[in-house]
Formats: sequence, C-alpha cells, structure tokens
Amino acid sequence: MDSAEQLQRIYLAGFELQTFDRYPKCIGVMRDNCIALLVPGVDGLQVLGTPGWRMGEVMGVLTEREGRPVFQAKSEIVEATPERLATLQKFRQDLAKLLSDKQCWRSVGAEKHQQRQYDAD
Repeated sequence: MDSAEQLQRIYLAGFELQTFDRYPKCIGVMRDNCIALLVPGVDGLQVLGTPGWRMGEVMGVLTEREGRPVFQAKSEIVEATPERLATLQKFRQDLAKLLSDKQCWRSVGAEKHQQRQYDAD
C-alpha cells in the first residue's frame, strides 16, 4: 500500500502528523494525547514499537510502577487512568484500521468527494 495514501487517510481521519529531529525516518501520528511512530515497511507504513502517551516532546510508554499502570518517559511519570487507557486503546484500534483497511479509505475518499461536489453546487 502506498505510504502517501496511508498518511492522507490518517490525516483525514483527524490525526495530527509530525516529524521529529530525533527520529528522522519516522512520522509521528497523534490524537487525544496519544502518539505512535510510523516507519516505511514492505507493505506501507507500520507502527514502530508500541503507541504511548505524549508527555511534552517525548512519548511515555505504558508500564507498571508500584503495582499500578503508568506512562513513563525517563524520570517523568503520568498516571495511566482508566480514561487514558481507553483513549489509548481506541487510538491503537483506529490507527491499525486506517493502516490496513482499504474499504475504510474508499469510504473516507467518497465522503470527501461528495462534500466537494456539494460545495461546488
């Protein structure tokens, strides 16, 4: 699948795209404070590692500390509340669907085309 097409699909679905000097071969994909890094692969873009929680300019990974889930980036820690975990799970599901589902793209593309036709009339 074409990486440019995947990025367009992700952007149209409401995700923010960002590049990072620290990771020149990756594209950051963000929504609702969740972040994932994408890299080119054999079949288009793929998620590098595991999506996490945006903590300033870094990504906090989900881990456990003193028996409770937290997002951690070096010494910075953010509580992984049930709401944050649900947000991250939805982010992961939506991103996975956008990276793999051709039918989803046809649907999004058709809606945008119909809106342009409507706006032109």
